[in-house]
Amino acid sequence: MASHALLPIPWPACVCACMVAAVALLASSSPPAAAASRSLAAAAGSSGAEPTLGFTEVSLSESNFSLQRPYDVPSGDRYRFAGGVRRLWVLRSDKPHQRQSNTSPRTEIRMTGYDYSSGVWQFEGYGYVPSGTTGVSIMQVFGGAGDSGPATTLMLHVYDGALRYYDRQVVEYGICDRWFRLNVVHDVGGSTVTVFVDGVERLRAPGRGGHGSCS
Repeated sequence: MASHALLPIPWPACVCACMVAAVALLASSSPPAAAASRSLAAAAGSSGAEPTLGFTEVSLSESNFSLQRPYDVPSGDRYRFAGGVRRLWVLRSDKPHQRQSNTSPRTEIRMTGYDYSSGVWQFEGYGYVPSGTTGVSIMQVFGGAGDSGPATTLMLHVYDGALRYYDRQVVEYGICDRWFRLNVVHDVGGSTVTVFVDGVERLRAPGRGGHGSCS
């Protein structure tokens, strides 16, 4: 696990600046309903419970991390990876990740090689968001209902120092200027997503009708 003795870097023009360490993707090692029930119930019952119980970590290499950044800047201008920590930032004035795209500016890492359409999957990572950052998406699960509905199953945003479910309910106050552990469990068959911050369940929400991949 990487050392987290890092200080935030002041980027006053940034809408997004975050650092991520020790990312893991885990798959249920038990039948989906049993694994989800066991891990979620345990975490809900105790602030010290381990949300990864009942899951098996899958192997990840650099080939599983696909960087998306403004199309007109070098990757080094928006992304750095050193000491096990990935630093990403994006400016309000940035272009989208593709010339033909109409989406908002982004610098993000999409996890590839483990897209799924069934089972129970879990994302785990450690993040750090410097104060002054707002409007940033910390983590998202793609694969909502697509053309018939939302494009994502889950999005976690930071607004005014709080981690939120999309731009709605607060998941965790005081998320900035500290390292935090994030675990997200997606039960495809049960159509639920559950979010843990520092090992404590903070959100359980509908799966929004989709399969999944993470970024």
